[in-house]
Amino acid sequence: MTMTTKMREAGRSSDPMRPDTSLALKKEAIDRELGRLLPRRGPAVARAMRYAVIPGGKRFRSLLVMASGACFGARRSVLLPFACALELIHSYSLVHDDLPAMDNDDFRRGRPSCHKAFGEGVALLAGDGLLTLAFESMAAARVPARLRAAKEAAMAAVGRCAGAEGMIGGQWLDISLDGRKLTRRAVDAISSKKTGSLIQGAVEAGALLGRAGAAGRRAVLDYGRTLGLAFQVRDDILDAGGGADNGRPVRPDHTTLDGLAGSRARLARLVAEAVRSIDGFKERGAELRHLALSLLDPGAGAEHA
Repeated sequence: MTMTTKMREAGRSSDPMRPDTSLALKKEAIDRELGRLLPRRGPAVARAMRYAVIPGGKRFRSLLVMASGACFGARRSVLLPFACALELIHSYSLVHDDLPAMDNDDFRRGRPSCHKAFGEGVALLAGDGLLTLAFESMAAARVPARLRAAKEAAMAAVGRCAGAEGMIGGQWLDISLDGRKLTRRAVDAISSKKTGSLIQGAVEAGALLGRAGAAGRRAVLDYGRTLGLAFQVRDDILDAGGGADNGRPVRPDHTTLDGLAGSRARLARLVAEAVRSIDGFKERGAELRHLALSLLDPGAGAEHA
């Protein structure tokens, strides 16, 4: 049964659409729009930009934008440019993370990383191009007059969470701190910025575009903060045992500090806390709950980056 057929059947049914079905439809829309935004032909840098995004992972951050906005009644057409922007920013960060000056990873999602496929200079520029395209996408979003202030606030929130106060700041901490002296508090701080900030930015952008009230926005921000940390704990669990084969020292992470069992227990606690933070949304929060609970699925880690 195709997604379109499922959508039609759900529309005829008295039951609400299952969150996995509605999220799959949102992912299809995101993938189509990303395919439209990214050039299919052109110079190497254009091809490298597309290579870094398509085919991609699970679109976790972009789906958070869509799910958060849906809680407050935001239209899909308003949310989609911001959802794509979050995916473009995430992809740019992965391209730069894989470079020899950063994590020095040769593979990403089962194929050569961007700098291995196109060269370091092209990969560096491709990352820059993806970041720039993200802000082009948000700036070009068509919104009614009543949402212009919300659009500006959402763009500012994404910029802040992706910048030196957020993701880039976390990346700086990751490469600058002495790995031999990292404590749980320091690892949490790196995780909350490097991984968590973009997740927080995603849910905040959705809430702003839905013109959420103060209580709703606080709940979404609490959800995003907790979920961001949970996401990194999960990544460390999935990466445990991989070692470092790139010449860089193994840095302490959540599993080296807490062990696998302790990290799994902490992941479960964090996911439960994230879900509790949006209890007041009731059925409106079904997609956000589904995305949080998906972090506990051991079979969902093939493309966790």
